Amino acid sequence: MAKIVILGAGIAGHTASTYLRKWLNKKHEVIVVSPNSKYQWVPSNIWVGVGRMKPEEVYFDLAPKYKKWGIDFKQAKATAIHPEGGDGSDKPYVMIEYVAQGKEGETEKVEYDYLVNATGPQLRFDKTEGLGPQAGNTVSVCSYDHAAHAWAELQKSIKKMEAGENQNIVIGIGHPGATCQGAAFEYVLNVYHEIKRRGLNDKANITYITNEYEVGDFAMGGAYIQYGGYITPTKVFTESFLAEREIRWIKRAGVNKVEKGTIHYETLDGNYHEMPYDFAMLIPAFSGPGIKAFDKNGDDITSVLFKPNGFMVVDADYTKKPFEEWKASDWPEVVQNPTYMNIFAPGIAFAPPHTISKPHTSPNGTTIVPAPPRTGMPSGVMGKIVAQNIRDVIKGKRKLDNLKHRASMAKMGAACIVSAGYGMSNGMAASMTVYPIVQDWEKYPEYGRSLRYTMGEPGLAGHWLKWFMHYMFLHKAKGYPFWYLLPE
Repeated sequence: MAKIVILGAGIAGHTASTYLRKWLNKKHEVIVVSPNSKYQWVPSNIWVGVGRMKPEEVYFDLAPKYKKWGIDFKQAKATAIHPEGGDGSDKPYVMIEYVAQGKEGETEKVEYDYLVNATGPQLRFDKTEGLGPQAGNTVSVCSYDHAAHAWAELQKSIKKMEAGENQNIVIGIGHPGATCQGAAFEYVLNVYHEIKRRGLNDKANITYITNEYEVGDFAMGGAYIQYGGYITPTKVFTESFLAEREIRWIKRAGVNKVEKGTIHYETLDGNYHEMPYDFAMLIPAFSGPGIKAFDKNGDDITSVLFKPNGFMVVDADYTKKPFEEWKASDWPEVVQNPTYMNIFAPGIAFAPPHTISKPHTSPNGTTIVPAPPRTGMPSGVMGKIVAQNIRDVIKGKRKLDNLKHRASMAKMGAACIVSAGYGMSNGMAASMTVYPIVQDWEKYPEYGRSLRYTMGEPGLAGHWLKWFMHYMFLHKAKGYPFWYLLPE
């Protein structure tokens, strides 16, 4: 009998657990440890943040589903991994601390044969002074509760505009090294749409601020897409969306402090600036959750399992080298820790070998570059291949040092739909496919990607597709009939 412990119930963790439970008979245990009692479809938080969906439309309770499927759910957070066992245990184990289920504060030793670290990111608002809902200065759309709060605050600005008062609205990235530019871009377009449909355009001064070298970088070095018979850089694609809506943009900017009514930021040229605001949504930096690791003697081996940012070491090439020497082959294929090969880290939990976008440093020594995106479709695909590989090992088809199923972001495509407004007849979205996510300059020397599979187009149909995907992926996550036939 094998015991698989999965840390996290987001896209990667939930995908891994549901497939493992489907493929393995009940003599094998599947245990999910997550501090959040709910699964949330994160892409739709944007619509919660503009009042177009309620939070309960984007989440569901995990415990009833897992109980029905035969998955042991522990609402707790992982605090330490002991990959060699120790302290009376011959088997490796993870220490957890309960946050609910009537066991708040209690700890438990959970042994495992295979460990899947799918914790996702910790939102590090603290990396930027004054940032975030807790500080009371800015809002967020990174979770359904944050998005609901963002909508409540946005309504206050809307009411002021309706009363004839101008409002400065700032949306974007709140740290020099943060990611999720796509979410920020999508939110600014949706906020504009809500203001426009109320006829308040003349009362809103909207600014998009980003750490991208060029807007349209989207933390993947930008892309060239086929559109209208032309090859167009995403810079032009993105700028046109902003310009058409009279949204001002500030690029190459690293926000370093937020005060009530004022955003402080540094630009790549080394200059410092201040910008007034009435409403601001800024994406924070991410890190791992801060899990420790110890060997069988109790000695700290956190650095063997994790990078300093808290993300897990996997089968990537972490050699430090100039940007010009970065390769597609640097990226992991099975997201497996090379030292403890029964540990995996799909999705945001793994440490990328480097950024996808070229890093730039200001004269003041501040590196301003987006961190690599690893959520959404890539997380789902990685969660599934981890489940496939663990299944194969358990069934004796493979060994841990010879895994079959692979999902390198340098060999994986992604589809992205950026909503630009909500409605059956007047909605809008920018639909884009990219292949591969990480550029492969050896295989595609001209553009880094295949133009055959990298394309984009704006329009109402994209909004319908995004709407459909919301219900399709929740159908899949809830385990409704034939869920496994739907793509990741």
